[in-house]
Amino acid sequence: MNPVAYVRQIREELAKVTWPTRRDAMNMTLVVVGVSVAVGVYIGGLDSIFTSALDLLLKK
Repeated sequence: MNPVAYVRQIREELAKVTWPTRRDAMNMTLVVVGVSVAVGVYIGGLDSIFTSALDLLLKK
């Protein structure tokens, strides 16, 4: 394939893309960060609970 035609097609396709606004991108980023933190806290809590339970089982 001709490299010039390839680049032209890429530009044509990128022109068709509906890019998010800055506000939309920020909102989506905050959602991703919030969900990531929530999942991390949840998994950390489960890890702490299971570690404590395992310690209790192994001490007896």
